[in-house]
Amino acid sequence: MNNYRSTIDPRDSDIRPFWSVMIPAYNCAKYLTQTLESVLDQAPDASQMQIEVVDDCSSDNPEKVVNEVGRGRVGYFRQPKNLGHTGNFETCLKRSEGLWVHQLHGDDYVLPGFYAKHRQQIEQNPEIGASFCQNFSINERNQFLSVSPLIQTEAGIIPEFLYEIARVQKIYTPSIVVKRSVYEQLGGFDTRLKWCEDWEMWARIAANYPVAYLPEVLAVYRVHSSSNTARYSKSAEKIEDLARGVAIINDYLPEAKKKEYRKWSRNYYAESWAMGDAANALAAGEKELARKYIKLVFSLANKPVVFLQAMKLWMKTM
Repeated sequence: MNNYRSTIDPRDSDIRPFWSVMIPAYNCAKYLTQTLESVLDQAPDASQMQIEVVDDCSSDNPEKVVNEVGRGRVGYFRQPKNLGHTGNFETCLKRSEGLWVHQLHGDDYVLPGFYAKHRQQIEQNPEIGASFCQNFSINERNQFLSVSPLIQTEAGIIPEFLYEIARVQKIYTPSIVVKRSVYEQLGGFDTRLKWCEDWEMWARIAANYPVAYLPEVLAVYRVHSSSNTARYSKSAEKIEDLARGVAIINDYLPEAKKKEYRKWSRNYYAESWAMGDAANALAAGEKELARKYIKLVFSLANKPVVFLQAMKLWMKTM
């Protein structure tokens, strides 16, 4: 197993639930009631679905929410020390008992039919390693922000999905379920990555297994000021991490495709992400942070027009 990925040991028991809904949580107790209720409203009994909150040493007492909402149906595990979100994800995978794992962040939730429709997809396509659906994005006030792009119009396996996911992240974590034996085979999340470890995982799965898709919104991803996404957006770490992710994911492609895909992805994140973050930092008066982003644009981009735009922004930081 790769030194950057934990080993996920197989489960020996022949009697196992179909689902493990593993809920990593860190200081998101105010959203956790909605998360748990969305699962419990459609959950089969415990013999078919494990539900467990894995708390990364939160200070807002998620155990109280688990006890009040879960009423004995939801398990609770508290880390002995804060491991960070990637370490907490690893614990979720290791503690999962089911044949299929759904990692549902403690601030996200699912819509009615999520588990039934994914199970139907799985039973119709037993060779797949993962299945995902469309999702909404909302803010901390439950206000709609966006819907994820439609990958294909019909349910089923996505042909050559590796070539889609290797270009740019297309999957939000609450929307995807993964066969546990896939994690056992491929290992856990890559610890070299701090923000795009999920993208790398989905690409790694796509490089080794067919991936299926449901063209229906069945999950909800929340954007808020204390989320990992928001935290990494306050520094250049997000773009630096994406650059590392591009390099790792590029290795999953055939040799003949690597140069083309690496060039495309690096330019995409330079033009669509780093430039936008630089402009936002500049508008907020954070010139030093804007310069960090612009330097990343220079290191990633390969289009003259992007260099010119970055240079114009750089002059505004002087």
